[in-house]
Amino acid sequence: MIATEDVFFAEYDEKEERLTYRETIETSGNSIVQIIIIEKGFDKEIIREKLKEINCESEGMNETLFAVEVTKEVDYSFVRSILEEYRELSVIDYGEPSLSDKHRADLLKN
Repeated sequence: MIATEDVFFAEYDEKEERLTYRETIETSGNSIVQIIIIEKGFDKEIIREKLKEINCESEGMNETLFAVEVTKEVDYSFVRSILEEYRELSVIDYGEPSLSDKHRADLLKN
């Protein structure tokens, strides 16, 4: 998976009849996190606002799923702390399909 500002190569695939990702040429240092709300009735905007306070923009897919952009300037340990707080309360679960080397290093230093 790619993150915002990554440079990648895609080409038109005749079989699939669309542009298809082939390879990442240059990584940006940014990451993407996917979050799903598992507590029925929980307002996802609460978490989105908390993440926005630490400069993490997000985009809602529906009432229970959203993706978060974590730019390279953000210390990912702060993001992970917020996510773990809500995971431990059984409010969310999350995936880190595109966690940059910079953000992996943030977790190791704390």
